[in-house]
Amino acid sequence: MKIRTLLALALLLMPSLMFALQKQERLYVYGVATSFNDSTVYITEIQQLDSAWVDTKTGFLYSRNNYSFQLRDHLKANGFATPTCVTYFAKTRKEIEKKYVAIKKRYATRGHYNVKYVTKHDFTYSCLVPDDSERADLQTKKAKKK
Repeated sequence: MKIRTLLALALLLMPSLMFALQKQERLYVYGVATSFNDSTVYITEIQQLDSAWVDTKTGFLYSRNNYSFQLRDHLKANGFATPTCVTYFAKTRKEIEKKYVAIKKRYATRGHYNVKYVTKHDFTYSCLVPDDSERADLQTKKAKKK
């Protein structure tokens, strides 16, 4: 009897834990690339993504690591051998500018790093779309809410 009750409870909780809803929002992003072998730091300009996918539960940018991989691949193609990239994001311009100023202050003012800025003309992020199974889950959950 206890096993059946626990199994039923687990099955009820499982769908809500497996997939989080994704929705499209306007976000602001920028990237930072450093290397443990070099004192050069690359910082992109702040860019606006009009249709970025965001997890509705956590507010986290969908597949943020792949945005960092976009920057990494661009820098590798331009001769920066071992970049470690991080992509920062925020929902408002004011929030992202605050983060941007903090990063610039950390790297540019100390003089220990050779800071290079990557312009929008050199590199732009492209929006990533959730795969079919995640989008199908989103449509199913929207239909259940109605």
